[in-house]
Amino acid sequence: MEGFRFSTEVTARFAETDSQGIVHNSVYLVWFEVARIAYLERYAGGYPALRERGIEALVLEAHVRYVLPARFADRVVIHARCSEVRGARFRYDYALERDGELLADGWTRHATVDARTLRPTRIPDWLAEAIAAAEA
Repeated sequence: MEGFRFSTEVTARFAETDSQGIVHNSVYLVWFEVARIAYLERYAGGYPALRERGIEALVLEAHVRYVLPARFADRVVIHARCSEVRGARFRYDYALERDGELLADGWTRHATVDARTLRPTRIPDWLAEAIAAAEA
């Protein structure tokens, strides 16, 4: 998908569907998280590396636009990119597709905080550099 350098894949589980066999709307936010964690693992040493260095990344906002339904056993590719890295805040954008067809897109906005105090703290240079390298 154009503009995205990273993607990961999930297969829709039966437990993620509703009584109509359609993936429940809340699952898309979980899939966004799957992509974020995989992105951080590939480019920044993983989410545990943030925590080991005393940083947490909290979700501030989330938005999902549903285009087509995903169903049980669908293989869904989740594209993710990180942008708007400023101060203590950053944003991930997502696009979910099945066989080249857009299912949903959206974004999440985050803030880095000190793990002990939960007070906002600037994105560490090592993390900002890892994101910049990933998106270059």
